[in-house]
Amino acid sequence: MALWLNAGVPATQVAEWAGHSAHVLLKVYASCIDGQDEAARKRIEAALVTPDQHENARPADETLPPICRDE
Repeated sequence: MALWLNAGVPATQVAEWAGHSAHVLLKVYASCIDGQDEAARKRIEAALVTPDQHENARPADETLPPICRDE
């Protein structure tokens, strides 16, 4: 299970496969998770970037499905 966690598989998925709750899984395996700080920081930074700051930003609202548009 530590291998899966270190490979980036979400803890909730590993817990389901193992037949545990995420709470139990992380209580037991939290000390085995290595080197994910940088990857987590990059995911957070990417989530905080606005579309106009992103070099691959979509053009305005017309590319969004109608339900997602601010009209």
